[in-house]
Amino acid sequence: MPFRTPSSGGSCTVEHDVSRRSFICGSALAAAAGVPGPAAAAPPAADAGRVLGPGAIPVTLTVNGTGHILAIPPQTTLADALRTMLGLTGTKVACDRGACSACTVWLDGKPIVSCMFLAIDAAGHRVTTIEGLARGADLHPVQAAFIAHDALQCGFCTPGMVMSCAALLDSVPAPTDAEVRAAISGHLCRCGTYPHVIAATLDAARVRKS
Repeated sequence: MPFRTPSSGGSCTVEHDVSRRSFICGSALAAAAGVPGPAAAAPPAADAGRVLGPGAIPVTLTVNGTGHILAIPPQTTLADALRTMLGLTGTKVACDRGACSACTVWLDGKPIVSCMFLAIDAAGHRVTTIEGLARGADLHPVQAAFIAHDALQCGFCTPGMVMSCAALLDSVPAPTDAEVRAAISGHLCRCGTYPHVIAATLDAARVRKS
């Protein structure tokens, strides 16, 4: 039988053993006293930085090697800025929630889903889109391989697929079938071109190596 001490100003009792009732009561008493309870999260630290918005703010984006000074509302995603402000419509927006990877671009050489990344957070970084992958009339080996292997149908997911596969070859010059599958695992292709995408990427790796 635990020893119980009546609490002040309420019907809860504080018990000296650990029980569900004592936990709940202890949390309630602590909250009333202004002390975080056992499961309470620490309050977020105050933002020492300057407040941006709600209106548009000047931001310099470096996209495909070129700097652009834009007035961007803080809530604008990188995908929207690329498409509507810079006219780089090769970056596609499908799900608009980071689930299909159609909007994949590179940030400092690493693939990201641009529909889930704020444009203002890209300031000071290098953004590369599908338009910046080729060198003039010379296609990137992955782009050329996608054409040769018929790795696209409707083409809506293709730019994002190309960006992820090209990033893979930059980090793993001779990937395995499984590594290519892992690289495109977050991409949704409703046309089902995955086997062609894998074959194209492996072929592009061989071309780059030769």
